[in-house]
Amino acid sequence: MKSIVSHGRLTLAILSVAAAAAVLPACAPLAVGGAALTGAMLVGDRRSSGSQLDDQGIELRAASRLRDQMGSRARISVTSYNRRALLTGEVANTRDKELAESIVKQVDNVQVVHNELDVANSPSFTEKAEDSLLTGKVKAGLLDTKQLSSNAFKVVTERGTVFLMGRVTQREADLATQVARTTKGAQRVVRLLEIISEEELLRIAPKSDAPKQ
Repeated sequence: MKSIVSHGRLTLAILSVAAAAAVLPACAPLAVGGAALTGAMLVGDRRSSGSQLDDQGIELRAASRLRDQMGSRARISVTSYNRRALLTGEVANTRDKELAESIVKQVDNVQVVHNELDVANSPSFTEKAEDSLLTGKVKAGLLDTKQLSSNAFKVVTERGTVFLMGRVTQREADLATQVARTTKGAQRVVRLLEIISEEELLRIAPKSDAPKQ
């Protein structure tokens, strides 16, 4: 009973954080998409400590270079997972979309760039709030699914499209996709997942992160 209560409180906390983030004003057109960079490694994360540090560096350096070279004419969020960079947001034209991808490809340690930038106007305050809330709902859904480790995923939402990143098995990928697709408000789910075998999962994941029945 105690664990169930704690689980529910954590789920509520995720949604509360998402709601709070939705009402905060944007401070800059370029954003780092990862978690708060406190230097602490995320417990249960399937990336090595080196990969986690690389991802933090990629997000910071990419955002800085995009800001320097593109200024305020673009709204771009950079999210990196296991050295795979995801670009979301808006640019004014296809030329800027290609430029942004080229800039990020030149950042140290970047192995792959997923360019999901839209050529469109920036979303409204309401759209941003809905995206933040949807991200929280999907994270809560992953947390509530016993067969999944929520720390194995990064969730990014842009204009109702949910992007899933992480190192997961095919079983976990399919289950997480189902969770995201059935979350109210999700219009589309894009899987940018690195698929590993069940055997590899047992080697790299802590015992508490092992597959649950």
